[in-house]
Amino acid sequence: MNIAEILKDTKRPKGFSIEVLPPLKGNGTEALFNNIDKVRDFNPHYINITTHHSEFVYRETADGQYERLRVRRRPGSIAVAAAIQKRYGITVIPHVICSGATQEDIEYELIDMQFLDIDNILLLRGDKAKDDSMFKPVDGGWTHTTQLIGQVNRFNEGFFADGSPIKHPGKKFHYGVAAYPEKHEEAPNLEMDMKYLKEKQDLGAEYAVTQLFYDNKKYFDFVRKARAMGITIPIVPGIKPLAKLTQINQVPKTFHCDMPQELAKEAVKCKTDEEARQLGIEWAVNQCKELYQSGINDIHFYTVSAFKSMPEILKQIL
Repeated sequence: MNIAEILKDTKRPKGFSIEVLPPLKGNGTEALFNNIDKVRDFNPHYINITTHHSEFVYRETADGQYERLRVRRRPGSIAVAAAIQKRYGITVIPHVICSGATQEDIEYELIDMQFLDIDNILLLRGDKAKDDSMFKPVDGGWTHTTQLIGQVNRFNEGFFADGSPIKHPGKKFHYGVAAYPEKHEEAPNLEMDMKYLKEKQDLGAEYAVTQLFYDNKKYFDFVRKARAMGITIPIVPGIKPLAKLTQINQVPKTFHCDMPQELAKEAVKCKTDEEARQLGIEWAVNQCKELYQSGINDIHFYTVSAFKSMPEILKQIL
């Protein structure tokens, strides 16, 4: 089913979705399916599957020097999406990203997904390499999400990336994009970042999923400003429950989000992973209850490392 239709259906009960990582290269799907089994009885509306095309590593050569190589540690996002769809009958949304991909790579991904009857996707630029000062596309790749949207739009219209017509066009793709209540780390300010979101909507994005946040006020303020700018698409809040002690410091730094003072005060008291996990459950439950009470129908959970907590959270909020 078209995700935008699901999100706009106000008659539905409170809903949620989750995001999963493909297994590391060489690992099977058993652990992934075990995690999905923990939440399947709560009826997630859809499952997002992240994509990690490649990343840089440094490998020592015979002469003692180091060479910079691209490696792909989590292949198979589309195959994993198809396996989830077949096993559970749940709508899947693979991520399609600019990072590490050429236009040809992206085109083959779109073709593969059409063969597998997957027509909901999330379009993202993807992360820059850790040691790069700014995002650098591969040769023949895209720099911005808007360019990626353009390629998908042309594919939907029946044309390959080189402009040649598709002899037998398949179902058109429906797509969403990312939004950042505390702005993207590379944006000069929030207003400019929201301008880019408006541009993505105008190009055809049907919904947006936010980066994680721990302060609901920032989400509500973001939505209010977005509506004032003419952004009318659904904006799904993204929640990441704290799951272990190290995340208290790592998550705000990695995802460029603030931790509210009330949460920070409790976080510094945690001495064990279990204490941090219980705090994460309590905070996420309070966040979700407030979001649902405000009229939000869908919440997206970033569940990596937090699957153990999800049944406890879902029991309290649904």
